[in-house]
Amino acid sequence: MASAGSAVLEGDAAAFATAIRSLINNPQFSDVTFVVGRERQEVFAHRCILACRCRAFPGVLSQPQPDAQEPQPPPAPLVLSHVQPEVFLAVVEFLYTNRVTLHSLTALEVLTSAVEYGLDDLRKLCVQFLKGALSVELVCEALQEVVRTQGFHELSAAALVAVLRSDRLAIDEPDLIRAVREWAHVSSAVLARPVAEVAALPVRELRLPLLSPRELAALESLNQKDPLIPVEGIAEAWKCHVLRKGRGAPSQLCQRRRGTQPREHHSYLA
Repeated sequence: MASAGSAVLEGDAAAFATAIRSLINNPQFSDVTFVVGRERQEVFAHRCILACRCRAFPGVLSQPQPDAQEPQPPPAPLVLSHVQPEVFLAVVEFLYTNRVTLHSLTALEVLTSAVEYGLDDLRKLCVQFLKGALSVELVCEALQEVVRTQGFHELSAAALVAVLRSDRLAIDEPDLIRAVREWAHVSSAVLARPVAEVAALPVRELRLPLLSPRELAALESLNQKDPLIPVEGIAEAWKCHVLRKGRGAPSQLCQRRRGTQPREHHSYLA
């Protein structure tokens, strides 16, 4: 606030924003390095910007005061193996510019990171993008990229049902069943309800008749130890194999997805 006889004047905001943006992932003058994702990609940043923009960073970035009399080695990079580089770079972009570039394949993970780092404004931008730009079908196309991430585990049961109904999933059914089982265990822990109960609706959309007899037998054995799928659903799948036709189960459960790997018995499910 200006006092009497003074004024607050502003320069070119666009030029300032461009200059700040040039610092993103720029090794020149950076003082912290992150090693991100399975690719171990280096991302360069500046402690002062991260610390003042995100409450989650000061504790991570703080360093003991060095002894001025002794030469100091460069600080060790901070490893973030649980996040994709493009997702972390989107978070960094927001921290530096208060803007973010979102894409359909990574928006769910950026949303997860926003929640993890307590960045409420970024969370709102992600939700706005997801509501306005992503249909269920686009989410399905993106899903094969996120089934092993926290973002997938945080889907609601209703959202998961909508996704599992799609023929466009580029995932083979055994992999999808494993992902749903992991989702169910996470949801069970969060909601303090039995696994089979929280998964009651999503598992109805799993296309068990697409499994080979060997895969179905393995699933049945696992299901006895870790109940997830109702016995009736597994029985319907076995019925398809015994009758050698798809009339043993609802027709949509015999429909192959985009990512379904061919199996010998699929010829008589059509």
